[in-house]
Amino acid sequence: MPQTTPEMLPASQAAPQKNLPTIDQSNPFELSASHYNKDLAPTTRKGRTWNAYSIFTLWANDVHSLGNYTFAIGLFALGMSGWQILGALGIGAVLLFALLNFSGFMGEKTGVPFPVMSRIAFGITGAQIPALLRGAVAIAWFGIQTYLAAQVLSVMVIAVAPGAASLEQTSFLGLDALGWICFAALWAIQLVIVSYGMEMIRKYEAFAGPVILVTFLALAIWMLFESGFNVSMSTGEPKSGIEMWTAMFGAAALWVSIYGTFVLNFCDFTRGAASKQAIVKGNFFGIPMNMLFFGAIVVVLTGTQFSINGQIITSPSDVVGAIPNTLLLLMASAALLVLTIAVNLMANFVAPTYALTNLFPKKLNFRGAALISGAIGLVILPWNLYNSPEIINYFLGGLGALLGPLFGIIMADYWIIRKARINVMDLYRADARGTYYFTRGVNYRAVGALAISSVIALVLAFVPALHTLGPFAWFLGSGAGALAYLMLAKRQHDLADIDGEPIAVAPTH
Repeated sequence: MPQTTPEMLPASQAAPQKNLPTIDQSNPFELSASHYNKDLAPTTRKGRTWNAYSIFTLWANDVHSLGNYTFAIGLFALGMSGWQILGALGIGAVLLFALLNFSGFMGEKTGVPFPVMSRIAFGITGAQIPALLRGAVAIAWFGIQTYLAAQVLSVMVIAVAPGAASLEQTSFLGLDALGWICFAALWAIQLVIVSYGMEMIRKYEAFAGPVILVTFLALAIWMLFESGFNVSMSTGEPKSGIEMWTAMFGAAALWVSIYGTFVLNFCDFTRGAASKQAIVKGNFFGIPMNMLFFGAIVVVLTGTQFSINGQIITSPSDVVGAIPNTLLLLMASAALLVLTIAVNLMANFVAPTYALTNLFPKKLNFRGAALISGAIGLVILPWNLYNSPEIINYFLGGLGALLGPLFGIIMADYWIIRKARINVMDLYRADARGTYYFTRGVNYRAVGALAISSVIALVLAFVPALHTLGPFAWFLGSGAGALAYLMLAKRQHDLADIDGEPIAVAPTH
């Protein structure tokens, strides 16, 4: 009869083997519940549904936002010609194309959202700093953009039902009754969309993109007919020489600064990208090509209006408001609402939702965090924020100024220090031996670099004597963050490149 060995016995009877670590079979990869849940987990390769068209429609919506049109049209008032504006947008588009690819590749490689990506440079706990900074800026603008969209909806309601104007006679907490109704309706629609997760946001953006492009093309064609195809390429004596080039590069730098939020947390979207090729292709048609189309629309709308009556419009809303047919006016206004919701979801809702999920991973999933983000966007009474220049300039402007340094630090750490070699598994471990544990979970070298570069960024943003450098503040802040971090960072790191596929989760909503 053969001798019985421990390997032959049931687990309950086998003698324990000494000197071997015990493994929790329910958590074989030793993940920390304080840093991992299914919404923060990497995305599986097979579960990624964002293709080149998905990336393109992000930009088809965001580039054509009303805020961007207001910015570009304002360049006419500063004395730039149509050709100079197209040149400035072209320069900015090339820079953005490169920056967004670098940022987007990080999401495609790791499959993780921005708060988790921040753990690479700031540590598994220190990552709360960049995540909350980005989320705070976004959540305030979510409320403000919803309020601005509610104003457009109020105009539409009165056009259809003039009696609704009586609701504007009563107010509560700084907003009239009709404004409350319109704000609440748009607020609820956005919460419903985002509560179904990133896949629903992708579908909404894919729907909204063509609507926006067709609407603005139709507005441009209508204005061409109204002006007899007479387009003024300037509204006065155009700039020339060094003044022209300074204005063009300054406008290009400001254009990039507008996207300072996106280049920071673009991985929130590209973590669902099927490949790097999808990112490059989507960015190419969505940034350089789409921005030139955007610039052409700006020149046509502004130039035709100036040729008609010598006035410069401030926004496409001015053109929409002049449409003589009520049905067409309502359709165009509805398209602007579709656009505003699309921009708000991608620019201002995703970031705070992931930030809150990262802050309370044991208690919140994506849907719960989205509902809380929306609730905060309501209780801050955003119309009062919008009507306060001090809050906009000093609070939101100050927080926004910190996004450049954050981008520089994260990019320098990922691409230069770590050479894009990431141990994704360690991003979810609270083990002191982990790659990203640093000192009690915080990389104080990154925090120090942020403190140093933030001072530079805030000085550039608020010191009047340096106003000439204002357009380049994002680049200077980003560069300062990168340089400060490269000087402070440790050079010896564990550069193990370990995929997160074993702990990845396929998107389910």
